[in-house]
Formats: sequence, C-alpha cells, structure tokens
Amino acid sequence: MRILVIEDEPGIATFLKEGLEEETYAVDVAYDGKSGLSLALENMESYDIFLIDWMLPGLSGLEITRRIREVNKQVPVIFLTAKDTIDDTVFALDMGANDYIKKPFSFDELLARIRVQLRKGREDATELKAGHLVLNLHTHEAFVGDKEIYLTQKEFALLEFLLRNKGRVCSRTRIIQHVWDINYDSDTSVIDVYINALRKKIQTGTDEPIIKTVRGLGYIIKE
Repeated sequence: MRILVIEDEPGIATFLKEGLEEETYAVDVAYDGKSGLSLALENMESYDIFLIDWMLPGLSGLEITRRIREVNKQVPVIFLTAKDTIDDTVFALDMGANDYIKKPFSFDELLARIRVQLRKGREDATELKAGHLVLNLHTHEAFVGDKEIYLTQKEFALLEFLLRNKGRVCSRTRIIQHVWDINYDSDTSVIDVYINALRKKIQTGTDEPIIKTVRGLGYIIKE
C-alpha cells in the first residue's frame, strides 16, 4: 500500500515516513501544498490513501483535497491538524476528507484509522490466505502450514499486495507503484529478485507454485 504524506513540519513528516515504512507501507512525502498537489495528481492511481496537513505553505490542505476530489472521489483522505473545534472537523469532512485526526496524536490511533479507510469496500480481514500460506496483517507474521517464515518489510509488502489482488494479474509497473516509493527508479527487474526470494521462502516441494508468472504481463496468486 502506498501513502502520500503532505506535511510541512520536517520532524512530523520524518516521524510519519519512518513509522509507516516500518508498517510495510510505501511512503512519499511532500513538504508544501503545491508540490503535494503535484505529486497527488501526477500519481493519483498509485496512491491508496493521503495524509494531509490542513495548514500548508503554498496551498492549504483543504484546497488540495478539493482538487483531489475533482478527479478521484474514492481515494481516502485523512486530515492531520492542530485545529480542534467541532466546526473545523465538520468543515474538513464536508470538504471531502474521510477522517480527521488532531495533533498531537497517537501513532497507533493513526494506524488504526488508516486501516479503517483501507478496508472500506474490502473484506474486513486480519489475515490473507492462499493455499497453505497465511499472512497476518496485524502481527506481520507469515506462515506456511504450521511453519512461521521470516519476511523482510519489502517482502511482506509485496506479498500483501499480491494477496490483496488474488486472482488478478499484477504488472511490474503496478507493483512498483504500490509497493515502492516515488524515489525508486523505473527499473522493475528488482521485482523479479524479490519474487524469487519469496518463492524460496513460501513454496513447498509438493504444491503448485503460489506465485505464478504470466509471461509478458506480471505475476498472479491463485488458489
């Protein structure tokens, strides 16, 4: 899952980026309204959720949200702000925000609010499964049968993306867009390296391959 954080306070932005990346999200950061809007509009299909500060130099979070809603009505937007009146909250929600969290906030609460937004319209599951493979989204544990397997953060994020799209071919471009951040170069061959590493960890000798290659298109997980 890929998140755009638009936050002008460097300390908060760094804290969010590092914390979210530890939770296996791919995170891009913009430090002012204009660059944040530019990133949002240029990569709209890549982002699964936006975290936007209300008070930003250049353009306000409200204006960014309004512009986002002109082209995408569905992508979740969570406001991060020091404004704390009921009128402010109502105004932000009426302008198109899906949720609103007041600074200072608990990081665990923010994670919970992100999970709520991401699972809307999806099955409310704590686990993703395919065959003998089970991925626990809350504990970040992975099991093949009764055996726990160790996955790096990026391996976990890649496997989660493939499992969330079970039954659909995921192109290398889509995988890069949703699992890697915007600073990664356009060389998608790294995905093959990660796929091979995952296969070695999750594949048993007797089963059909869990991750299958669709030549010329990408990868797919099927039961």
